[in-house]
Amino acid sequence: MLYPTATDWHNAPRKKVMLYGMSGLGKTYLANLLRESGGWFHYSVDYRIGTRYMGEFIADNFKREAMKVPLLRELLLTDSVYISSNITFDNLAPLSTYLGKPGDPSKGGLRFGDYMTRQDQHRAAEIAALADTPHFIARAEALYGYPHFVCDTGGSICEVIDPCDPDDPLMTTLKAHVLPIWIKGSDAHTAELIRRFDRAPKPMYYQPDFLCAAWAAYQHETGHSPEHIDPDAFVRWTYARALAHRAPRYAAMARNWGITVSAEEVAQIRTAHDFNQLIAAKLPD
Repeated sequence: MLYPTATDWHNAPRKKVMLYGMSGLGKTYLANLLRESGGWFHYSVDYRIGTRYMGEFIADNFKREAMKVPLLRELLLTDSVYISSNITFDNLAPLSTYLGKPGDPSKGGLRFGDYMTRQDQHRAAEIAALADTPHFIARAEALYGYPHFVCDTGGSICEVIDPCDPDDPLMTTLKAHVLPIWIKGSDAHTAELIRRFDRAPKPMYYQPDFLCAAWAAYQHETGHSPEHIDPDAFVRWTYARALAHRAPRYAAMARNWGITVSAEEVAQIRTAHDFNQLIAAKLPD
């Protein structure tokens, strides 16, 4: 590992970490806390995806919808208005809205083929954004003078690498530059995430084989044809299965790379010092 022992971690003049795990367990909370403490550069993979790699797709989708409105169509064709997404670290809605949900068009659903195209775009974008991590480590120090670096990953990192292959190319690159840290949730956390998702279902990225199997199984279970599937109902049905699908993938990543902290431990962190102490406690003496 980048920091083989607690002593190495404490003595490191430049601390570089990568947080991963299910969305909603504290990755961005921790990254924001470190950034606000000073000295830490916060690299958000989802923000990079939504700006650098999928920004044009997102903006074009807005324009496509605007072109359906006569007034806006005329203004767009004469370059009289400018349309773009206002994506931020704390508001990734433009990205999730673009990903969309499959199902009944009258309920905002996408044709499954179009949905899968957007899923493929996200996969390529996520891999590219993760691969940019070393570049941003160097950039953060050279341009801004930040000695420390935190990579805040999306919940789907376990879907775009092979978690069971210790020589996975992307993870091999990442582990040479950052200490991977899995934020592990309990069964209670999983249940709460499912309840939260049920209240406000949102689009997300899924591993292709898992997604195609879920789409077929849902049709078989409900008897609905694709054009009559309620998009929200499908993603609610899929979410709990996605968490179960991801859990062993996260665990395999933790076995091969880095360390594990619990979501309960993360929730107790209030300062960068608390974070440093927790990481040191997880490393050998």
